[in-house]
Amino acid sequence: MTIVDTPERRQLRELTRSFVTREVLPHLAGWERAGEVPRSLHETAAKIGLLGIGFPESVGGSGGDLLDSIVVTEEIIRSGGSSGLIAALFTHGIALPHIVAACGDTAGSGAGGPQHLIERYVRPTLAGTMIGALAITEPDGGSDVAGIRTCAVRDGGHYVVNGAKTYITSGIRADFVTTAVCTDFPGSGSLNLLVIDKGSPGFAVGRRLEKLGWHCSDTAELSFVDVRVPVANRIGPEDTGFLAIMQQFATERLSLATQAYATAQRCVDLAVRWCRDRSTFGRPLAGRQLVRHRLAEMHTRAEAARAYVHEVAERVAAGQPVVTEVAMAKNVAVAACDQVVDAALQLHGGFGYLRDAEVERHYRDARILGIGGGTTEIMNEIIAKGMGL
Repeated sequence: MTIVDTPERRQLRELTRSFVTREVLPHLAGWERAGEVPRSLHETAAKIGLLGIGFPESVGGSGGDLLDSIVVTEEIIRSGGSSGLIAALFTHGIALPHIVAACGDTAGSGAGGPQHLIERYVRPTLAGTMIGALAITEPDGGSDVAGIRTCAVRDGGHYVVNGAKTYITSGIRADFVTTAVCTDFPGSGSLNLLVIDKGSPGFAVGRRLEKLGWHCSDTAELSFVDVRVPVANRIGPEDTGFLAIMQQFATERLSLATQAYATAQRCVDLAVRWCRDRSTFGRPLAGRQLVRHRLAEMHTRAEAARAYVHEVAERVAAGQPVVTEVAMAKNVAVAACDQVVDAALQLHGGFGYLRDAEVERHYRDARILGIGGGTTEIMNEIIAKGMGL
């Protein structure tokens, strides 16, 4: 038994597996074609306590911590879900943490200020009745958070926001967007996070972005033209946005790392099943030494990545400053996923190239994992700095 494998977390795995089997698998192909998951899925997940895992009960969550969230993510994919489904259904995992962290673990009912954000946005989202998104990336910049150009000028009790965001997960369906804005000039360090409501005058959701993978997760461009946002919708004290974003990167990157090794593990399972059932030239594929050794290598990579991500996650959950290790965990898991998914599709042969094959979806979905949350190259830069280079 490990810290991620306790009786309570085994029950959580069973609950997650049951949810995927009953509520996801019969519909996932249709959601892929539709380009989004239904809002009702959020409510269903909330009613059984899955949507709020990792968020304190005091703000409407189900309790638990980072490790519980990892268990849910891992089991959804291992049960036949996908990283695209994770992105769509658990988009609040990147939209809400900044608000919760700024407001503390208690949720009052004040009409303004931080607790106002808990009541207006966090509780309804964790109940599945609202959907939130996080908007950081801009059309002319990727990982350069400090260079954000979307500006917010103070005008009495409001900020007036102008700018644009792109690659926004759940941007089509979101009811509100946690938005990074500059309140001075780009690069000044005056970065803040504002919660902006869809429907605000001047706030427009642009075209739905068509993607290589994550087909059931909607992605959009957003634009802001003289959008008035109450100062009460600022998250945390003034000019603390950059630190808030940096502090949440560790959990986002570990979530992506979990999606990566879990996808690799699922593809190992799919490949083993296929190679046992598929016969060529009179015997099963698994009866050939070359194939068995390929499967053994795939399994080893997936398990090694899983073990390292779990080790780093336990340290993060314990409050240890492991920025370098988080970057390494993400890169290790992504590399394992890339290799395993490619090998799994190859073993499936022509069938693996068809949309009817689950492995085909994982092949497409896996490509984003080395880009989102900081590219592999950015992770290497963090690792190099951790080495004193």
